[in-house]
Amino acid sequence: MNIPIKVLIADDHAIVRNGLISLLEKESNIEVIGEAANGLEVFRLLQNGIQPDVIITDIMMSEMDGLELTTLVKVNFPKIKVMVLTTIDQKNHVIQLFDAGADGYLLKNVTIAEVKFAIEQVYIGYKHISSTVSIKLLEYLKSSSAYKPERSKLNIQISKREIEILNLISEGYTNGEIAEKLYTSKRTIEGNRQNLLEKTGKKNTAELISFAVRIGIIN
Repeated sequence: MNIPIKVLIADDHAIVRNGLISLLEKESNIEVIGEAANGLEVFRLLQNGIQPDVIITDIMMSEMDGLELTTLVKVNFPKIKVMVLTTIDQKNHVIQLFDAGADGYLLKNVTIAEVKFAIEQVYIGYKHISSTVSIKLLEYLKSSSAYKPERSKLNIQISKREIEILNLISEGYTNGEIAEKLYTSKRTIEGNRQNLLEKTGKKNTAELISFAVRIGIIN
């Protein structure tokens, strides 16, 4: 029997917490082990011995916001993954949260299927960004003075199929959705994604997409 991923939810709106708990409780591989109205409550729970695998937190909360919570968790409980679920999509917030060590960033307009997928991804060590947010970041990257698209001079061989997969990843499709579009298995796509990370020397999908845009592999 697989051990479920233990999740702690932090949001200052009880209706959001209750709704998320209700939906996640239907997932056999996820167990909600606690909830809190702000970051301070979360930190006290952690100090008292509660041990989640993943914390899902909003940004704007009283007492202690999501950014401060993320910073404290990563310093004091580095093995715990932190995933942001918010309505805020400004690039500066996204950058600040990932600089603080966040493992995921989702907007509250996503489906429960993407929340579940994101939990699974951050739990195994990947980063996950909501497709809307990733598109905004890519647009910012391409419009910034630092963006100079040029073909990589590195000896990296990327196939036509891998470029196709990169484009779909950048558009926010999950491994399962990409597999359906390309008429292959989810495991094959997971393997392709891992091969791309190894080829490029990148640690996560966000770095991979940024690299691919920067050197002109995808637009």
